[in-house]
Amino acid sequence: MSAPSIPKGTRDFTPVEMARRNYIFDTIRSVFMLYGYQPIETPAMENLSTLMGKYGEEGDKLLFKVLNSGDFLAGTDEKSLLARDSNKLLKHVSEKGLRYDLTVPFARFVVQHRNDIVFPFKRYQIQPVWRADRPQKGRYREFYQCDVDVVGSNSLIYEAEMARIAEDIFQRLGISVIIKLNNRKILAGIAEVIGEAGRITDITVAIDKLEKIGLAAVNDELRQKGLSDEAVTNLQPILKLQGSNQQKLEKLTAILEHSETGLKGIEEMKTVFSYLDALKLTAEVQLDLTLARGLNYYTGAIIEIKARDIQMGSISGGGRYDDLTGIFGMPGVSGVGISFGADRIYDVMHELSLFPESTTQTTRVMVANFGGEAELAGLSFLYRLQKAQISSEMYPEPAKMKKQFTYADQKKIPFIVIIGSEELSTGQYQVKNMVTGEQQKYSPAEIVAKLLGLNI
Repeated sequence: MSAPSIPKGTRDFTPVEMARRNYIFDTIRSVFMLYGYQPIETPAMENLSTLMGKYGEEGDKLLFKVLNSGDFLAGTDEKSLLARDSNKLLKHVSEKGLRYDLTVPFARFVVQHRNDIVFPFKRYQIQPVWRADRPQKGRYREFYQCDVDVVGSNSLIYEAEMARIAEDIFQRLGISVIIKLNNRKILAGIAEVIGEAGRITDITVAIDKLEKIGLAAVNDELRQKGLSDEAVTNLQPILKLQGSNQQKLEKLTAILEHSETGLKGIEEMKTVFSYLDALKLTAEVQLDLTLARGLNYYTGAIIEIKARDIQMGSISGGGRYDDLTGIFGMPGVSGVGISFGADRIYDVMHELSLFPESTTQTTRVMVANFGGEAELAGLSFLYRLQKAQISSEMYPEPAKMKKQFTYADQKKIPFIVIIGSEELSTGQYQVKNMVTGEQQKYSPAEIVAKLLGLNI
């Protein structure tokens, strides 16, 4: 009999890993709630009509399709089967799919519940998504997204709020970050002034690789995509733009003076930076003109967060989109959002040893078991500890103390309460500190009080 396994691209999580993941989720959730965002959940499955065509041709291929219940071939004819055309066959055998991200389901949610929600609608969502991608390091077929979005407002205050939320979350997690900003309108203006307005996607896809492959390779790629030598030459001063955010914006104003769209993007960024000053961000904020991040999706500000102390891709990112719900027949609802990559955040914290010791500690007190009358007293005291909201457990059976101590040590339980015949007669229970090795006697009430005061 072969050993059991799980599908490629999925993972089991041990109690230690789950405790650390929950620490990340709880931190993110607490900040989302602090800024007035409300939780929603959407089903793991959506109708394929909701998902298909929203992520492009490649995205459609990566959707996990769910076969119809029962005899899923009943609605197909022999001609369709013999043709072996999976696209034509799909509509007969599958009506549902696993969600690919949280954004499209959110758009569907807003349209479906438009009469029940208050705009601007501030929501957060922490749920798994699925993609039929090729599994590799750092890329999974099942993973969590932590999204926060506000829809129904054009106010740039929300762009600044997204940056503030990101700073708050990463400060609490102990991760030093750089917040990078750009604007889709500025990128459109750049493409316009170098005479290649129709190649904005080619331009941004190439310059987005500047950090990885260098300027010469980026210029080669631009030429390979059909940009003229003149356009590539005109792009160089922009790619080499240096200085403070203010200085960059001033230089861009001169460069984009004949682009109405570009100048509008600059004004938007000036406003966002003024809001960030008012919000007193302490993290480094950079205007990064090479930042494109899903260009076809975003229409205004683009946000990306990177960890300072480790080489890794972005650990958070988002931006402004002007027509989130238009794909479902409700046009003109603008929104802005940011998504936090829980798996990458975990990797950063693990590599930098940022998880507090307490995150992996589930039980604070173990009551030893000596059987008989002592066992009953131990159960009674265990109930008292749990009523006081102190995480505790009792060893399940009378056993040698060495075995019970080994169990507590392996589970990293910091305190053991020992109730033997002597402790029963005196009413003073012995408490062993598993970290320091010290043992002292206290009354049951004193033990509870000291544990609650964290000074035992």
